[in-house]
Amino acid sequence: MTTLAPTRQSCTDVLCCIIFILFIIAYILLGLVAWVHGDPRRVAYPTDSKGHFCGQKGTPNENKTILFYFNLFSCTSPSVVVNLQCPTTQICVSKCPEKFLTYMEIQFRYRTNKHYWMYYSQFCKSPFVKPAKTVTQVLLDDDCPIAIFPSKPFLQRCFPDFTTKNGTLTVGNKTIFEDGSGKTRNAVELRTAANRVNKILDARAIGMKVFEDYATTWYWILIGLTIAMLLSWLFVILLRFTAGFLFWVFMVGVIGIIGYVIILCLLEAFIILMLIFLRERIRISIALLKEGSKAIGYLPTTLIYPVLTFIFLSICIAYWAVTAIYLATSGVPIYKVISPERTCKHENTTCNPEIFNTTEIARVCPGAQCNFAFYGGKSLYHQYVPTFQMFNLFVFLWLINFVIALGQCALAGAFASYYWALKKPDDIPQYPVFTAFGRAIRYHTGSLAFGSLILALIQMFKLVLEYLDHRLKEAQNNISKFLQCCLKCCFWCLEKVVKFFNRNAYVMIAIYGKNFCRSARDAFNLLMRNVLKVAVMDKVTDFVLILGKILVAGCIGVLAFLLFTQRLPTMIEGPTSLNYYWVPLLTVIIGSYLVAHGFFSVYAMCIDTIFICFLEDIERNDGSAERPYYMSQSLLKILNEPSMQTKKH
Repeated sequence: MTTLAPTRQSCTDVLCCIIFILFIIAYILLGLVAWVHGDPRRVAYPTDSKGHFCGQKGTPNENKTILFYFNLFSCTSPSVVVNLQCPTTQICVSKCPEKFLTYMEIQFRYRTNKHYWMYYSQFCKSPFVKPAKTVTQVLLDDDCPIAIFPSKPFLQRCFPDFTTKNGTLTVGNKTIFEDGSGKTRNAVELRTAANRVNKILDARAIGMKVFEDYATTWYWILIGLTIAMLLSWLFVILLRFTAGFLFWVFMVGVIGIIGYVIILCLLEAFIILMLIFLRERIRISIALLKEGSKAIGYLPTTLIYPVLTFIFLSICIAYWAVTAIYLATSGVPIYKVISPERTCKHENTTCNPEIFNTTEIARVCPGAQCNFAFYGGKSLYHQYVPTFQMFNLFVFLWLINFVIALGQCALAGAFASYYWALKKPDDIPQYPVFTAFGRAIRYHTGSLAFGSLILALIQMFKLVLEYLDHRLKEAQNNISKFLQCCLKCCFWCLEKVVKFFNRNAYVMIAIYGKNFCRSARDAFNLLMRNVLKVAVMDKVTDFVLILGKILVAGCIGVLAFLLFTQRLPTMIEGPTSLNYYWVPLLTVIIGSYLVAHGFFSVYAMCIDTIFICFLEDIERNDGSAERPYYMSQSLLKILNEPSMQTKKH
């Protein structure tokens, strides 16, 4: 094999490599510290007003897995309901109430049948022999709910059992009921009080049906994705022979569609003139597409690389998510004063639930409660948990971009070895992808980390802007909104530009083995000297690849639609009795598009690498016997210079 890469490789951007490794070590240490302090059970299990888990083994609540709200009518604040924390007492119970009962009813019925009190008392804080306290005393001591309603468990919490009969909303077959305090309530009021929660309840039925559809059609979905993989492979092979035909046929179609609209005549004339003017550039782009398909034919293992990238990305995402959960659940229970009327001057101050009823706050603010709010602490670690979350997010973005950069550099090295091979396929390395991957890791980790760091910083700034925009949305005026939009647009454009130049810099790193800055500079100068070729090639490649993705997803989508809607009974019997046929249909279409995207991302990297090598070949060689071109005969013919020669292939 003959390449333009230096014979002796050396490590590049060593300082950035050291910094990157230090960040990874710090990231691992952060995960270990978070694992020591955090407790994911705080996410998996609901927490009562005292901060105790419902359903935790080895505790009095082991058999009490469901959270019960004393007074759901107090859950009217949207900000409170989102966190599933209402200004009312919450206890753990073994089952949800199944009937309407009020404390006043229990006092009356207790005289004739003690069974009613046995049933009702399981929803009190602690067991009582009999309902001797008055309703007023129960409210003050907060020992028992003054009323219970028919409920069902969802997300390990008791929510009202809403149903609709003849267009009327009911709870337990009732539309009007007593709330225990002498007021008559209706189902609409209860639904309004739990408005946000009821949206989750409505989603429960849909979620169950969607799960049933997936359980019925999962193997058909896998078959569809497998066919999408085969179609993507076939499309890449056919591009070797039909790239030019596909491009010109669809360009004629676009021109024909535009021609129907008189207003767009000028646009159509402009497109035709551009096609005539750029026809030679388009021919080179089409030849590169064919050459890319040929290269992948020689290096089929490159199509497996997206699987490796997917595994690396999955590891990064999983580590980030687990670390974020452990950080979020670090600390000890923190309790805050909550009052139903929001009039207490001690609202949101910290408190101790064990002695709260004996404090001055309980006397000054009647009805106020000391409820569990969140997990935290006053140690140095707990004070910096938000900072650790930001660090977790930043390193996650850095690692994600590094994994993508590593894949691009490894693929570029493999395809460069194809282009600069003296005799194809004899001079191509036996394991080109593995060799290029090892070379990128061993020598160019610092350069790849440098490029991915720039992207991570830009993406971090974008996320900060989005966060500020979300938090300050109500307080923004028109000028600040305009400036915010301008900043978002600028960072979006900057990210796209950096991604484009990083991609080409990685190709130069794979070819020459230079550091990131020199590679980026050389790639930029090379592309600027051939800016017209770059623009045409980029658009032609994008057009053909987008066409391929749509074609693959569309073909699989049509077949899936016919199958899931039972329109192929004579050929094949598909799944029956689907609740929502569009659920597996959309899954197959989106999955097919992602499969095609994985294949064509390799193809796009192949085209970019061959294009860079092609430009280098043109600039460094003149086609003479002393300096012949390394390009294929098909590319050489397009240059229309008969004196040019290539090395014997």
